[in-house]
Amino acid sequence: MKNTALISIHENLGAKILPFAGYNMPILYEGVNAEHETVRNSVGVFDVSHMGEFFLKGPEALDLIQKVTSNDASTLTIGRAQYSCLPNNEGGIVDDLIVYKMAEEEYLLVVNASNIDKDWDWISSHNNLGVTMENRSDDYSLLAIQGPKAVEAMQSLSSIDLSQIAYYHFEVGDFAGFNDVIISATGYTGSGGFEIYCKNDQVEAIWNKVFEAGAAFGIKPIGLAARDTLRLEMGFCLYGNDINDTTSPLEAGLGWITKFTKEFTNSENLKKQKENGVSRKLIAFEMQERSVPRHDYEIVDANGTVIGVVTSGTMSPSMNVGIGLGYVPTSFSAVDSDIYIRIRKNDVPAKVVKLPFYKK
Repeated sequence: MKNTALISIHENLGAKILPFAGYNMPILYEGVNAEHETVRNSVGVFDVSHMGEFFLKGPEALDLIQKVTSNDASTLTIGRAQYSCLPNNEGGIVDDLIVYKMAEEEYLLVVNASNIDKDWDWISSHNNLGVTMENRSDDYSLLAIQGPKAVEAMQSLSSIDLSQIAYYHFEVGDFAGFNDVIISATGYTGSGGFEIYCKNDQVEAIWNKVFEAGAAFGIKPIGLAARDTLRLEMGFCLYGNDINDTTSPLEAGLGWITKFTKEFTNSENLKKQKENGVSRKLIAFEMQERSVPRHDYEIVDANGTVIGVVTSGTMSPSMNVGIGLGYVPTSFSAVDSDIYIRIRKNDVPAKVVKLPFYKK
């Protein structure tokens, strides 16, 4: 197991640390619900340094990105980021990722920790264009400072006007006494805030200054368990749960990042899938009785016939109702459709709803 540069800090704070994606990661500190509410109402900090960072440089860097990703990276300007995915040849997804345009002919790809080696090998296998690729995953730390008070709490640490960094935009500049820090607004919680990409030897000093600056705002460290409940309330997909090597981006509701204005890996087959329609879809549902759906629970119809599976589920801390995502036949995917979740041999009623679950 690898450790992030902040492991001793998490241990000293009494975090519950468990293996996650090859790293020892802080899962929770004071409890999921309390940490969840901190991010929804004020400001919290996640150490997500396990994420992967690939830098692609050269005249053909954009061409390589266009070839391996589903979204249209040609629309990016310097200082903008884009959510995308890496389709495989079988109709599934190698990974979802964020593409940052750092400069002309230079891009940063941020990938999921569990897929760093897989993604690197996949992109490299398509790099017959002479693009310079650097895997800097072991050199970079990443802090997600999330919540409605994040900008106000952190503004004293940077000369950049943090309130002017729009969603899916970023700046490179000074933060907490260090230069060339990437400050981006691509958060996965739905409560605002931003992310700090810095070098490993800088992150402990930055962490300490972040908590000094945020003290008056009630800032707290937040574990990955609350990150999961926060992203699920927004209906954001988690790789390995809601999307994987066998799920099509169109089935997963990611048609909006699948652009057929260009050719990319397996685009011809995905275009046919779009034209013909998918046979199953990822749906969002709310429980109609007090119960908690969990990953891999069966989804059944009114007759008790298994029609699908729950990919993510929890008791929503913000709404106090069981919520989840799962794949079902398209005929059951319309909003307000009645389905049932099999929980310990009981078929508990649920209803298909529109995302996001959590509405501010």
